Amino acid sequence: YLESVPADFKFTIKIPNSITLTHFYQKVKKDPLVENPHFLSPTLFQEFLRSIEPLRNNLGPLMFQFEYLNKQKMPSQKIFQEKFAYFIQKVNPEYQYAVEIRNPNYLNESYFEFIQTHDLSHVFLQGYYMPPIIDVYKNFQDYLRKQVVIRLHGPDRSDIEKRSGGNWDKILDPRDQELNQIAGIIKGLVDRKFEVYINMNNHYEGSAPLSIKRLEKFLSGLNAG
Repeated sequence: YLESVPADFKFTIKIPNSITLTHFYQKVKKDPLVENPHFLSPTLFQEFLRSIEPLRNNLGPLMFQFEYLNKQKMPSQKIFQEKFAYFIQKVNPEYQYAVEIRNPNYLNESYFEFIQTHDLSHVFLQGYYMPPIIDVYKNFQDYLRKQVVIRLHGPDRSDIEKRSGGNWDKILDPRDQELNQIAGIIKGLVDRKFEVYINMNNHYEGSAPLSIKRLEKFLSGLNAG
């Protein structure tokens, strides 16, 4: 990986789901839930850090991506935050850590106070039934630390995959208004001296490379203004 990027490139890396899954995936929905004994394991996490040590100088935030947590998997937000607080106090504090959650109801003052207290970055996720980034940012921007991750995913993965036919070379779902709003957020964060990392996939508009170019144009327009 290092040989394929410029010397100053920064990677964002998702923590393996062997650490972030509360329970193993069910092969059949009716199967009983089986707890993952390595959920938020400091020992396993230390092994992961050793595995990415060669990338150390090129690392941006390491992202903890949690799936949607129903009551069976996580009884409450309070318990989730207690478990994560215990974990984060046991791991190497020299890295940047970011949190991505898929529970819309967790995006509240308690959560943002939690990440602020533990010096964690928030991952803004557009898609996957999460509230619009612009709304979350407006409500909680004062809680953010100096790194932010913005991940742009589409709302319906299977639909756009069918329409693309496996060819991700054109824009299928143009989101001009949304991109312009997100460009405004990025500019505001950069003006506040934040480090901003953007992750984008093909499911957002139909072609990640083209979407990146479109976002750059919106940013250029704001900067020119």
